[in-house]
Amino acid sequence: MKPNNRVAALLTVVGAMHLVALAAGFLAPYDFAAQNRDLLYAPPAQLHLVEAHGLEHLRPLVCSLRQPVEEPGTYVEDRQKCAPVEFFVRGTPYRFLGLFPSRMHLFGVEAPAGIYLLGTDGYGRDLFSRLLYGSQLSLFSGLLAMALSLFIGGALGIAAGYYGGWLDAAVMRSVELFLALPWLYLLFAIRAFLPLHISPIRTFFLILAVIGLVGWARPARLVRGVALSGRERGYVLAARTFGGSDFYLMRRHLLPQAYSILFTQAALLLPQYIMAEVTLSFLGLGVGEPVPSWGNMLSTLQQYEVLVSYWWMWAPGLALIPVFLIYQLLGNALQESADCRTCAQ
Repeated sequence: MKPNNRVAALLTVVGAMHLVALAAGFLAPYDFAAQNRDLLYAPPAQLHLVEAHGLEHLRPLVCSLRQPVEEPGTYVEDRQKCAPVEFFVRGTPYRFLGLFPSRMHLFGVEAPAGIYLLGTDGYGRDLFSRLLYGSQLSLFSGLLAMALSLFIGGALGIAAGYYGGWLDAAVMRSVELFLALPWLYLLFAIRAFLPLHISPIRTFFLILAVIGLVGWARPARLVRGVALSGRERGYVLAARTFGGSDFYLMRRHLLPQAYSILFTQAALLLPQYIMAEVTLSFLGLGVGEPVPSWGNMLSTLQQYEVLVSYWWMWAPGLALIPVFLIYQLLGNALQESADCRTCAQ
C-alpha cells in the first residue's frame, strides 16, 4: 500500500476510534456511576443463542448470575433466568456527542436482568460502560494536550528560526532545558504543587495544560530548523521584497513547510500524552472517582487480590495496546509520506 493510502486508512481508524469515544453514552448500556451491589467483581457476561431446554433464538440471551452458598464470592449462570438482548432501548439520560440530550442506547436488557460484557468492578459498575466513558477523558486529554504543545512549539520554532538573534538563542536554551529534564518526573512535580480537590472538569483542563506545556520543546526545535532553511529561499526573499509582512511570510511560506513535521510529531506525541494522563490518574493525581479514566480504572490493580483474581479488570490496559499501535503506525506512515515528497522534489 502506498504511504498516502496507508495514512488515509490509519486516519480513518483514528477518527472512528475518537467517534466511538464521543458516542460512549449511546454505545454504553449503563451510566458510568450506576452500581449493582449484588454483583461485585462479576465476570464478563456470556451470550447464548440457545435456552437451557434447547429452544433457539435469533437474538442473544444473557442469563442472570447467582452466588452458590457453598462457594461465596463466585458466580454461576442461572440458565432458567435469561433475557434477550434488545437493541435501541431507552435508558439513563446522556448527551450524544456531548451536545444532544438523549436516552437511546444501542443495546440493553430488560430489568432486573443485566448485561455486563466486560464484567463489573468492586462497586458493581459495568466495566464496559466505564471503559467507553473513560476513553473520552484519556483519548481527548492526549489529543488536546498534543494540539497545545504543537501550537506553542510551532509558533516559537518558526519565530526563532525566522528572526534568529537573541530570540533564537532564548528559545533554543529553553528547548535544551526542557529536553534535558525527565519530563514525566517534571509532570509529577508540577501536578503535585497544584490543587488536588477540584471538580473533574477543572482537573481535565488542568491535566491538559500541564501535559501540553511540558512537551513543546521537541516540536519547537524541529520547526525552527525548517524555518532557518526556509527563510533564505528565493520565493521567501521575493515576497519580502514585494512588501510581505513578517507574519504573512511565516504563515504563508514557512509554516506550510513544517506541516509534515508537525503531523508526524502529533502521531508520536499523542500516545505519550495519553500514557501521561493514564499514569497521573493511576497514581491519584488525575480525575478522581466516580468519573472514569483508564488510569483510575487500572488503579484497582494495585490490590493484589484484584490483580490475580479478576482478569477482566485489565481491560483498560489492554485497550491501550491497539491505541498505541495505531498511532505508531500512523507516525511511521506520515514519515514515509514526507520522505516520498522530499525525494520527488
